[in-house]
Amino acid sequence: MDDSPGQGRERLRFSVLGPVRAWRGDKPLAAGSPQQRALLAALLLRGGRTATAPELVDALWGDEPPHAALAALRTYASRLRKALGDDADALVSESGGYALRSVDGRPLDLDHDRAEQYAAEAEKAKAAGDRGRARELLDAALAQWEGEPLAGLAGPYVDTQRTRLDEWRLTLLETRLELGLEVGCHAEAVSELTALTAAHPLRERLRELLMLALYRSGRQAEALAVYADTRQLLDEELGVDPRASLSDLQQRILRADPDLDAPVLVGFDADPAGPAVVRPQQLPATVADFTGRAAFVAELGDQLATAEGSVMAVSALTGIGGVGKTTLAVHVAHAAREHFPDGQLYVDLQGAGHTPSQPEAVLGAFLRALGTPDASIPDGLAERSALYRSTLAGRRVLALLDNARDASQVRPLLPGTEGSAALITSRARMNDLAGAHLIDLDVMSPEEALSLFTRIVGEERVTSERKAAMAVVGACGFLPLAIRIAASRLAARRTWTVSILARKLADERRRLDELRAGDLAVKATFELGYGQLEPQQARAFRLLGLADGPDISLAAAAAMLDLDLDDAEELLESLVDTSLLESAAPGRYRFHDLVRLYARACAERDEHPPSERDAALSRLLDFYSATAANMYVLERPGDRLVDHMEATAFPGLEFTGRTTALEWLFSEAGCLLACARQCEGPTTLRRAADLLLLTKDLAESGADALQYEQAGVSLLAAAQEAGEQHAQARVHTALAYARTLSGRLNDADENAKSAMLLGLAAEDPFSSSYAPNDRGIIANAQRRHNDAEAYLGQALTAFRSDGNRSSEASALCNLSRVHLDTGRVASAIELAEEGIAIYRELGATRRLANGMYALALAYTQDNRLDEAAGQLSAALAIFQDSRQRFWEGMTNFRMAEVDLAARRPAAAANHAEQALAALRGIGGESRRASALTTLGRALSEIGHTGRARVCWQEALTIFERLGLPESAVVQQLLTPAVVA
Repeated sequence: MDDSPGQGRERLRFSVLGPVRAWRGDKPLAAGSPQQRALLAALLLRGGRTATAPELVDALWGDEPPHAALAALRTYASRLRKALGDDADALVSESGGYALRSVDGRPLDLDHDRAEQYAAEAEKAKAAGDRGRARELLDAALAQWEGEPLAGLAGPYVDTQRTRLDEWRLTLLETRLELGLEVGCHAEAVSELTALTAAHPLRERLRELLMLALYRSGRQAEALAVYADTRQLLDEELGVDPRASLSDLQQRILRADPDLDAPVLVGFDADPAGPAVVRPQQLPATVADFTGRAAFVAELGDQLATAEGSVMAVSALTGIGGVGKTTLAVHVAHAAREHFPDGQLYVDLQGAGHTPSQPEAVLGAFLRALGTPDASIPDGLAERSALYRSTLAGRRVLALLDNARDASQVRPLLPGTEGSAALITSRARMNDLAGAHLIDLDVMSPEEALSLFTRIVGEERVTSERKAAMAVVGACGFLPLAIRIAASRLAARRTWTVSILARKLADERRRLDELRAGDLAVKATFELGYGQLEPQQARAFRLLGLADGPDISLAAAAAMLDLDLDDAEELLESLVDTSLLESAAPGRYRFHDLVRLYARACAERDEHPPSERDAALSRLLDFYSATAANMYVLERPGDRLVDHMEATAFPGLEFTGRTTALEWLFSEAGCLLACARQCEGPTTLRRAADLLLLTKDLAESGADALQYEQAGVSLLAAAQEAGEQHAQARVHTALAYARTLSGRLNDADENAKSAMLLGLAAEDPFSSSYAPNDRGIIANAQRRHNDAEAYLGQALTAFRSDGNRSSEASALCNLSRVHLDTGRVASAIELAEEGIAIYRELGATRRLANGMYALALAYTQDNRLDEAAGQLSAALAIFQDSRQRFWEGMTNFRMAEVDLAARRPAAAANHAEQALAALRGIGGESRRASALTTLGRALSEIGHTGRARVCWQEALTIFERLGLPESAVVQQLLTPAVVA
């Protein structure tokens, strides 16, 4: 055992960046009276240096020390030693003064010292160009503060140190915010800077950062308004003009200086002395056995080299599927990388499939890769394309646009700047793409084809059977993809000879007709691989090709194939080996779009009996529905939807908790909605409608709201054509929910009305109870309060009759809103509390947050503002955990209203900004206008009058366009008060 002094004793910890406190390990020590804590602070902030008695007296009492100051000082020191107990030796007496130092080699742990260390490391990281790391370190430094430094203490020394520490913290904040703007986090910085400028109105650097953040967020008018507010404030308060850097920024904003535009992100190469630049490296790996095409490689390389120092270069490769367009383009792109030092972008535009990629979505992905945060990416194709070109200004970037459908798909994706280039592959010749260098890619020459075959199969096997090898590549039509498939199959079968493969390809019934040209050539290429599959492999290939989703999980594939997981995985991995299936990630699989089309053609031709195709999709639908039901039960305990579902014959996944269930839902969103849209046949229609209802959280998340509604529209059309009232009612219910969230209340009410009528006709207890609940919500939002109360009463009766406790609680909370809006505050509180009690009894989580939200609104109107804030804060945490962006935004909006009522305008501005960020693209324009109105009120109260008017003007435009009465309120805010 080590008996050295101090061994096993816990370390002393102290804090000064907040209340002055002391601990031994986790045990608090008595720091004593304010004067005693002031002495402790003075010693701690000297960093172990000795403070003389006169210095300490001056620190504690200034120019008016008490008569027995020295005696009091010694008393405080004695009490501190006693409080330190076993570590009393840390307080050292020397030279008539005192010092606090390490004990037995164990240094003191002081929050101030930790902050200094983090700040120093952040400075080093910044100097090294690692801005992401620097931000993390500055966040760690700022986290050491716990409120006002040296809180509760007085005295000249304490006042001086408090001012110094406050200034230091602001400097660190400014540095961290500057770094955030440098790495593209401008949108998220706006709310924090708005609050900081309210708290420190004369600090010009904060105003400068706010202007830049607003400008980069697309809010130029607000940025200029901040300058106007600042100039007026400085003139009124100090009689001075803004400093030169602030005025210069205003001028640069006015002329839209492109140097202000470029966002950057963590993951960049950087020169410490210059700006950081994101350098995406998205090119797929080039194939190791690339063969031939020398003339095309040289031609394209020369063309791309012309982009350096001149106009944008555009080259378009055209040819039939399987001719090797992508392979050649990727090879050339890698060879040309030196001409594009600022990065390379890549996208598969899926032009050969039924659903080619939308340019708007591709631009969103490109902008993220170039460093633009999600919150800063605008809606709309034109806006994204403009931001894309601005982001690329001054950079040399290569964009490889693979598998394009036509010129209209790629035009918005062209960089459009000097020094950059685009390389495009497509099955369609792009004669209408202005300025493009067009290349028609034909099949390989016989020599190139044989060389490619040999590199894959091996020199030894081909040399001895050269004639058979030439027969193989000839049968493949010298099509590179066909050659690769044939050679790969042969290389994987050591018992085969080249002659065996040649004889298999000699069957002209399978080859000659389909190896002619066009799409048939692609089918013939895939037929070669398909023909080599074992029966189970072929069945899996055919059936998996039927699913519309972007990819498929192992569990879903197993359900579709009616296999256990192990057998399914073995089968799918064998298909990956044949290159007919890709493994997108561990446990996930996908087809190339052309291979998927071919697989479906095989299913139509070869699947016997044909009903197995429908059965496979039915099993997939069952799997998704059953799994979604398991998720739904965890997310909405007590809700009766699962009890009213159509029966499913195939089980789904089980979840251990809400987190994994929600992870599954959001990761599978594309597959779930694609399956719902696809299963529109008479035997699957009702289950598809159920799947839509089970995944209704996707309509609230924001990211999948549009796809959710599109699936509903498609299913509704199918149900109407089939005359299926039950399915129609349920899809109308789903659409009413989605459209209410998006603010399209008239459309939502039509859906809810149809759901009520059809639900009653079909005797569906689910639709006939949910629809009046939805109509009540809509009617109340439209200020039809009598209708709202009647509908909600009807829903409440139906829910109780059905034993649907969760929905009963929901109706009570909705009814609370009606009572609140008609002046019955006390009963509104009672109804919301009754709903919350049911949610708590059920163990609900997400739904409980909706109840808290309703109760908070009633508390706000009852002027119980602290209670309202508490309810909203708790609800917000739940909504964020559940990824409900819509409700996260609405809760922040309500918190802003509470803060305004409580005269906390800076906090209100912060919450209103967060509401606008969360509601971006969801929630509807009227909710955005309401948030802007509240933000304007908060800004006005903290002195940002110019920026407030910009917010109000935008809100007024929206309200007037929608014909809403709120426009009169905003107009009044914009009208200056008349002074008598």
